[in-house]
Amino acid sequence: MRGMTDHLTIGERIAWYRQRRGISQEVLAGLVGRTADWLSKVENNRIDLDRLSVIKSLATTLDVSLADLLAEPGLLEWTADSGRQTVPALRAAITDYRQLAPLAAVIDTGEPPDLHEIRREIADLWHAYQASRYGLVVRRLPPVLAEAQAAVHACSGDTRLKALSLLGQAYHSAATILVKIGESDLAWVAAERGLHAARESGDQIVTASLLRSVTHALLANGRYEAATQLTADAAALLDGDLGQASPALLSVHGTLFLAGSMAAARAEDRAITRDFLAQADESARRLGHDANHAFTAFGPTNVAIHRVATAIELGDVQIALDIGPGLDTTGLPIERRARHGIAVAQAYSLRNRVDEALDALLEAEHIAPEQIRHHYISRQLVTTWIRRQKGRPSHRMADLGRRLRII
Repeated sequence: MRGMTDHLTIGERIAWYRQRRGISQEVLAGLVGRTADWLSKVENNRIDLDRLSVIKSLATTLDVSLADLLAEPGLLEWTADSGRQTVPALRAAITDYRQLAPLAAVIDTGEPPDLHEIRREIADLWHAYQASRYGLVVRRLPPVLAEAQAAVHACSGDTRLKALSLLGQAYHSAATILVKIGESDLAWVAAERGLHAARESGDQIVTASLLRSVTHALLANGRYEAATQLTADAAALLDGDLGQASPALLSVHGTLFLAGSMAAARAEDRAITRDFLAQADESARRLGHDANHAFTAFGPTNVAIHRVATAIELGDVQIALDIGPGLDTTGLPIERRARHGIAVAQAYSLRNRVDEALDALLEAEHIAPEQIRHHYISRQLVTTWIRRQKGRPSHRMADLGRRLRII
């Protein structure tokens, strides 16, 4: 279905699915608690749908997936980084039936892989992800997963526990990149398998990181209330160890609440959003500075980034504009900086300040072209801007539209 509607705005996509369902504007609007006039303006691109909670409600009512309305691109283009081996190879690695018990016990592993080398390769994957080199991550993940799985099968005792921890980290990397490129169902499988390995390893940091990964997978699938509850449950598991928490544990604890704050905002729960942000802020205060422990990019600046993002989700655009444009993110990984740039562009666009929005999006594209190309918000923003132009779009806007494969 998505391939048939990729050229449409979200509003036009809603109209397309509504008509396919044989539902009138009056009926659909009533089912989501809105007026027919509001829905008509949405479908005719006179109102921006800027909140995922509203889009999710429409998707549920139309009996389609959230991704169907967002038209997230599921195709990772062949690049010098990716080569000609992208998502299908990663899917095969994650769903390899031979890793299922009891079949895993009969795999001939040969020489046990070098755990130090696997650890280095996983670190390289995270560095590539944080640099927004998505094609590289997807290409290199399948062999890393295979090596980590082979290590688990070949090792015993304490060495096996270390191998399980590494396997959990590899799956965490897989789940994270799959959410980013719109493969949310496969991300769920990777997160679940990673969590199983992490819990068996007894590694608290990796287990907590995988719980956050499950939260992101739930978010990607539009299950906001479940993601919010998981955040609270996962944090409760860590509370007893926070008195003398290491920087890594503080960072993982804080990022867990940041993920939960997005879930709560999309569930339109302001109280829990504020509480989760306050919890994350306390972890950042204790940490004392921006850092990248356990590849979290956590610290005061990341908390501020999420204050901007949650404000947009809750419709508090002025708060986002008060904080977002002046926030210095230069000390963070490229992935975080670019994602914040998208949020700033979104906030400007919601105030019809298109020139400033375009500037913000172009700046983000300059540092992270793959990320901008694969994010539904950037694609939706540019599609909407082009559709609303009375004449031809500016060269800058048209060129960006062509790079995003919108025109």
